[in-house]
Amino acid sequence: MPDFGSMLPAAVLEKLAALDGQFSALERDLNDPSIVADHRKVRDLSIKRAALEPTVSGYRRFARLCAEADELRGVIDSGEDAELAALAREALPGVERRAAELAEAVKAGLVNADDRKVGSVMLEVRAGTGGDEAGLWARDLLGVYERYAAGKGWKVEPLELVEDGSVGGVRYALVNIQGDGVWSELSFEAGVHSVKRVPATEAQGRVHTSTATVAVLPEPEEVDVKIDWGNDVVEHVTTAQGPGGQNVNKVATAVHMVHKPTGIEVRMQETKSQVQNREKAKRLLLARVYEYERAKVEAERSAARKSQIGSGERSEKIRVYRYQDGIVADQRLEEKFQLREILAGELGGMFARLIEQETARRLAEL
Repeated sequence: MPDFGSMLPAAVLEKLAALDGQFSALERDLNDPSIVADHRKVRDLSIKRAALEPTVSGYRRFARLCAEADELRGVIDSGEDAELAALAREALPGVERRAAELAEAVKAGLVNADDRKVGSVMLEVRAGTGGDEAGLWARDLLGVYERYAAGKGWKVEPLELVEDGSVGGVRYALVNIQGDGVWSELSFEAGVHSVKRVPATEAQGRVHTSTATVAVLPEPEEVDVKIDWGNDVVEHVTTAQGPGGQNVNKVATAVHMVHKPTGIEVRMQETKSQVQNREKAKRLLLARVYEYERAKVEAERSAARKSQIGSGERSEKIRVYRYQDGIVADQRLEEKFQLREILAGELGGMFARLIEQETARRLAEL
């Protein structure tokens, strides 16, 4: 006979109880007048609350159903009222069935809860192999993400852009994207994106293959990453430089930071303000150090990390965009997608399939 423990293992129940506590704490914070006055803090807490709400609500409904099932079993076992026992015996299978269905949904929510709590990512797009066409492809791919973000109501903040002036392409772009679900969806984009099409610069009409690489880094809160800015980071301030290394202005506003413990370097020169460039450089450095530490932990947990979805391995080709066939083939899925829809920023269907696949993998490891 199903019960609370058999439907959800003890380790899962412990994690769910912890999430329940986090959810309650978030609700208390969102009602704290001192926090409500800080709009950025409210936004961050609201994203975390929205990420946890479906799982926590499901867990609470599951607990109520299990309690109801226990009461029904008590009525049946007591034998004090035959008519009431008959009603309880009739109702019990339905309650147990709903509890079992809810348990599966709760487990699925649980394995993705940490992903959904990340409400801000740094997304990098770099032109790969293919010369000028690679730069054009990087520009087109960046546009796909911008259109998808606009449809989701996510905030997109450009941080750095290195254009290819000769043909209008993009050699490198870094944007910050904020909103509910950004990491749980965009994390799947890390890797190599290959395009097969006739470039605009091709006179013979031949199909070329070009690539762009995408990296997606979760932007942590500062409390998640401990950096001793005074001792661990070396900062240099210089004049901004153009593609050929020439100075593009006479004022020292570009910021170059080096994190000594890891050797990670970041440069920021997008704005003409040294203060703004420093703030953006610190955010990017935090994200890269966080990703560095996260990757070390994941590598220790799994020797097969390279095969995991969303691992961020740039050498891994994850998707091919075939213009002549009008389709997009994701290497992790059997289903093909319409190129026209993907280029229009309609990535929701693809992300749903990828999340479903990853959820099944994580559930199998519970």
